[in-house]
Amino acid sequence: MSFYLSLIVARTISTFLKITRLSSGTSIIGRIVLKISPDFLESCNKFIKTKINVTGTNGKTTTSGLITHLIKNSGATVVNNAMGANMLTGVVNALSVSLNPFIKTDYSVIESDEAYLSKIYNQFEADYLVVTNLFRDQLDRYGELATTKRLIQEGIDKKPDITLFLNADDPLVASFEGKNKIFYGIDNVYYADESLKTKSVTEEAFNCPCGKALKYEKKFFAQQGHYYCDCGYKRPEPKYSADVTLYKDYSILKINDVNYEIPLVGLYNAYNALAAISLCLELGIGNIVESLKSFKVAFGRSEVKFLNGKRTLIQLIKNPIGANEVLKTVSRESNLLIIINDNYADGRDVSWLWDANFELLANNKNEIVVSGIRANDMALRLKYAGISEAQIKIIPQIEKAVEYISKSADNDITILPTYTALLKINKIKSLRSK
Repeated sequence: MSFYLSLIVARTISTFLKITRLSSGTSIIGRIVLKISPDFLESCNKFIKTKINVTGTNGKTTTSGLITHLIKNSGATVVNNAMGANMLTGVVNALSVSLNPFIKTDYSVIESDEAYLSKIYNQFEADYLVVTNLFRDQLDRYGELATTKRLIQEGIDKKPDITLFLNADDPLVASFEGKNKIFYGIDNVYYADESLKTKSVTEEAFNCPCGKALKYEKKFFAQQGHYYCDCGYKRPEPKYSADVTLYKDYSILKINDVNYEIPLVGLYNAYNALAAISLCLELGIGNIVESLKSFKVAFGRSEVKFLNGKRTLIQLIKNPIGANEVLKTVSRESNLLIIINDNYADGRDVSWLWDANFELLANNKNEIVVSGIRANDMALRLKYAGISEAQIKIIPQIEKAVEYISKSADNDITILPTYTALLKINKIKSLRSK
């Protein structure tokens, strides 16, 4: 009875928050639901046929959004946490406001924070788990990569029959243990524009289980590529592999002689798309090529908006590897706003700014505006990246910074926010879809 009561309460609060616009409600509803029905997730199991989770450092929201979109367009029903709130309360929030308690939903696609996967799996059943990558991220929360990997493995161990979809090109991800494993990976990368072919200065080095450093036949970025060791250890053969061609505004993945055009930029997004397409091919989801044409990215994940009529690209940054891949795509002609917060959801430790390759912005032609709680830290980092102080404008208040760049920009705008800054700018009314 408490389960059905919690659904009523969740929908009532959700409607109220939408009308009043007091909050996006990405976690507050989840907290209330768990007070009413502590076993809420366990009760959800019987209302969903196939349960999919997506975890990893980068790309969770984009990958789960793609999977959800492709499933919906196939005609099946699906629930997911589209806003990217991926801790326990966020997952409960998403299910409580969208699950139909009278008809079984075909699929759930739940993005899961690495540290919360095990807690979610205490009650929630699982059929598939997609793992995107493992990079250093929020060291104050996760510690080193070994800790993050252990947290995910603990979740996997609770569901021994789960099917794992693993990135073969990431040696840490490929080494997860489980009895049902399917790998995806990239064979070759081609650049339609040479300006996109920028080498990352931040690299990750990992040892083979035998103790020797891994070698690479091909290295795409960070630790991802075709690795091997003289002892015989090597990258597992992917069931789903792709040749990727990168363009300035989109990418093409060739999988099993079929071209999939994705409206996403950057090699990091090609990996996200490959994970999503591979899983949907495994599930027998149809009409993928056509469905991709209508895909809309989640807010802040390579999303294009308009700020006072000016084209504005918004790209989330939160760790050095992800930031490097985003920085490669930033047009030197654009007007740039970087917003850095250090709230809990962002990670309190902003030392990652010094590991990211902001030197790529040294030849940016326009003023660079920095904002957020750690605006001064970002300004200092840009100074050491070779950008003159005269070119850096510090406006700590986010709303004022957005207003300033909307008036001063004479060209396209690029906004690079951390997570809580992204939530803040999502509420700014002058930022529109058209």
